[in-house]
Amino acid sequence: MTESRHSPHSSPERDPELGLVVEGGGVRALYAAGVLDRLSELSLPVSGVIGVSAGAIHGVSYVSGQKERSLRIYMRFLQDPRFFSLRTLLRTGNLVDNDFCYREIPARLEPFDEAAFERSGIAFYAAASNLETGRAEYLRIRRCTAEIEALIASASLPYVSKPVRYQGMKLLDGGCTDRVPVAAFERMGYRRNIVVMTHPREHRVKDRDAALAPLFYRRYPKFVRAFRLSGERYEATQRLIEAREREGRAFVIRPAAPIPVGRLTRDPGEAKKAYDLGWADADRRAAALRSWIG
Repeated sequence: MTESRHSPHSSPERDPELGLVVEGGGVRALYAAGVLDRLSELSLPVSGVIGVSAGAIHGVSYVSGQKERSLRIYMRFLQDPRFFSLRTLLRTGNLVDNDFCYREIPARLEPFDEAAFERSGIAFYAAASNLETGRAEYLRIRRCTAEIEALIASASLPYVSKPVRYQGMKLLDGGCTDRVPVAAFERMGYRRNIVVMTHPREHRVKDRDAALAPLFYRRYPKFVRAFRLSGERYEATQRLIEAREREGRAFVIRPAAPIPVGRLTRDPGEAKKAYDLGWADADRRAAALRSWIG
């Protein structure tokens, strides 16, 4: 593929009620990166983007207009132990080397266009989970480099990441409390949303995801309870999205079947499959999306 001359910022006028919501999912969320790269070619009048975990990571490159940046990063560094590995977990206390992934890569190896991000006219949010309150936090990021801790918090997986201290809060991965924050974005005023999911409709959050929470996070009972209820909340969100689709207030792009890629695969070829599937699904829905936006 070649870099597109289009960007999500070339639309002359933004729709203040049009949002874009991006689910996470580890390496599998490269599906979302593929979707976003295809959407970037459509010059959509999106005025707000909210992402969760890997969905937030890919979302910042959408806002900065850097098509294929996420794909390049994964293809270059997926097998680097600093990207994520047991070795890095033992060395740093985090599965991911945060300095490498969130500072060295965007500053030097795959530069992030901070100026484009700031002038985009798109409000960007990353969802994280508050350990002390058990609530989801929707963190507005205006300057990605200066506020990188918010992005790190959104993608700090439970059990294998240290809590991130940000604005007086102790935070972990947003997926523990709100995996697809459509309702939150509606409360912020984004009444019509493009929703990028990384799982088919039949997906269920497994109970075992939170099985160890009482042991690891016993000092944070509100978080443990919220984490245990995340599956119920996910299903409620699915029903909300379906209702919004019927009302014409949501346009959903999601895989028809489970993405055949491991959440933490180290195989670039496997990861590329997820990206290509997302790009192809978005391409098939492009005309319908244009019509829905109207």
